[in-house]
Amino acid sequence: MEVKSFAHRLRARQSQAKSVLCVGLDPDLERLPPSFQGETSVENAIVDFNREIIAATAQFACAFKLNFAFYEVHGAPGWNALEKTLELIPAEVLTIADGKRGDIGNTARFYAKSVFDSLGFDACTVAPYMGTDAIGPFLERRDKGAFLLCRTSNASADDLQLLGGGDNSREEPLYERVARLSNAWNDEYPGTLGLVVGATRPEDLRRVRSISPTLPFLVPGVGAQGGDPRATVNAAQTPEGIVLVNSSRSILYAESGPDFAEAAGEAADSLRRKLSLETTDSDS
Repeated sequence: MEVKSFAHRLRARQSQAKSVLCVGLDPDLERLPPSFQGETSVENAIVDFNREIIAATAQFACAFKLNFAFYEVHGAPGWNALEKTLELIPAEVLTIADGKRGDIGNTARFYAKSVFDSLGFDACTVAPYMGTDAIGPFLERRDKGAFLLCRTSNASADDLQLLGGGDNSREEPLYERVARLSNAWNDEYPGTLGLVVGATRPEDLRRVRSISPTLPFLVPGVGAQGGDPRATVNAAQTPEGIVLVNSSRSILYAESGPDFAEAAGEAADSLRRKLSLETTDSDS
């Protein structure tokens, strides 16, 4: 049986859910509703909160993204909570490990095995700074995906990502170089590679799309960071290149009272509708 590429699986889920929304499961204990503050353990608090969020939002999401920092900070109980959270996510909804891995050799190989085999994620965020050696192990599984950090949404991104560019420079900035290299890497490993491009710089988002017209984009920065949903989709989505828009805080903490899960579901559905575009079933 032919193994479907990660890009194909992402398109299929987007078509099924009529959604380009990715919900970030980033539980901050200090922001959880009061009903979770009395939990007997950190592990239980995280799992019980995530359970209700997943139940309320899964129908509106094409993916869930788990930022490892929110789990690692709690040591073994946090890792246990991460694994139990993954078991709660419906099989048809894709999962993204936001670990921003970026090492070489055996370390990269074991990072990939950890994320894809031990934990069972469908995709992982990867830092491409160390080149092909850091990326290759994440691209060897056709059914899995890697989203490379390209033009990120944080305030200090210009410190490195604009290096090489400028009004009087003939060189392209670093983030454009990442996009061009990614095209070549995706040619070698079709359907396994995407880019992380922030919503807070729509002109750069549009620029990266012009360089990489067919790669999937994972777009943070909508919601609490202020990115405009429709402007984001208009800049990033094309018939050939799909977009996956992540939102975490504005969904997870839409309400702090007993109706927090219902409010999260309503926030997810509202954002899904704002982002909605016709999706296709074509492969990559």
